[in-house]
Amino acid sequence: MKHTMLSVPKALAAVMLAASLLSFPLVSRASAQTSAAQAQPDNSVASPVASALQARLNKKQFKDVRVTVDNGLATLSGSVPLYKYKADAAKTALHTRGVTAVRNNVQVAGQNISDSQLQSKLSEKLTYDRVGYGNMFDAMSVNVNNGVVTLSGHAHDYPNYNSALALVATTPGVKDLVDNVQVDPLSGFDNQTRFAVARAVYSYPTLNRYAIDPAAPIRISVQNGHVELYGVVDTQADKEAAFIRANGVPGVFTVQNDLQVANQTTEHP
Repeated sequence: MKHTMLSVPKALAAVMLAASLLSFPLVSRASAQTSAAQAQPDNSVASPVASALQARLNKKQFKDVRVTVDNGLATLSGSVPLYKYKADAAKTALHTRGVTAVRNNVQVAGQNISDSQLQSKLSEKLTYDRVGYGNMFDAMSVNVNNGVVTLSGHAHDYPNYNSALALVATTPGVKDLVDNVQVDPLSGFDNQTRFAVARAVYSYPTLNRYAIDPAAPIRISVQNGHVELYGVVDTQADKEAAFIRANGVPGVFTVQNDLQVANQTTEHP
């Protein structure tokens, strides 16, 4: 009888201990999951900032663009058919409240064009871009490598500069754009110098034929009185004559002669 009375409390205690031990891992696991969830940054598209940005990108050209946001950094992924749309997506993101930086991983899909074909196409477009708006004072060059277009040289004002960038950005086959174009200083003195050099060069008997084509091959860039000549001429004599005419204009400090002679591979100013 004594043995039975002593064993019951022990059995009850054992059951209670086992129950407490079984419940302990469940409570700990739930607590750990809650802590981990609280520690995770909200970088899903469902976050308020990402949702707002995704809503702003709810347009046809951005239909394949996806967004995540982590601590103000917006990461864009997916694809678009034109480089312009990739650039526009980044601008939209930067102007979204709560976004402080953008990582643009969007790929430009669409048609594939060889580098040589794309470069030839862009060069021709840029040559005749904004004819009649002083484009003889622009001297921009284009280079293409694996679909990445590098635009270099000079634009004499911002309208012509922006027009050139837009032309490249909207051309199928362009995967990315590197902008190395310098906009020449906007000053009355330089503007007078541009026209004075143009008159001196194009009025010369052996050089005036270069003014017939609206994409005049002798291009004139002026920065604070310093003149640079670009383009293609037929002979070495024409190149030297253009230099002499430009250098004789009052107010011109220096002349850098980067004119190329047709069918010559090496040129020395």
